[in-house]
Amino acid sequence: MSLNPQEKFESLGLSLPPAPQPLGIYKPYLVDGKYLYLSGHGPVQDDKSLIIGRIGEDMDIEAGKIAARQVGLTMLSTIVTNFGSLSKVKRVIKVLGMVNCTSDFLRHPYVINGCSELFAEVWGQENGIGVRSAVGFGSLPDNIPVEVEALFELY
Repeated sequence: MSLNPQEKFESLGLSLPPAPQPLGIYKPYLVDGKYLYLSGHGPVQDDKSLIIGRIGEDMDIEAGKIAARQVGLTMLSTIVTNFGSLSKVKRVIKVLGMVNCTSDFLRHPYVINGCSELFAEVWGQENGIGVRSAVGFGSLPDNIPVEVEALFELY
């Protein structure tokens, strides 16, 4: 018997941080028909604080990947808070990962794998992996190391 996405998440033993509230003029999510758009999310921790730092300067690649996984958890929190269950999402369609890094850092996809691997664990290989871009930035809001936005298909 296979587990649904919510049950898969619960079996991982992970906790969801509080869903972030907008700090600007935007919506954290928008539903258009069967599509769920999530605005850019940062790495919110369980105590509501942010993971801070620039990859290649304040943190290494592994810490960046962990931060990207935390961004994924923050996104899952937004889904659960607003839709009640991760099982309302059929599949991941698109992920855009932004990495705050030094100009000589070149492994942006490796960092964003932290988020993508989490989504694959929750929705499986077929539905949890969508198309993706992973790009480097000279800075991100509040000096967070990673920001991710995504598009999902709903049931």
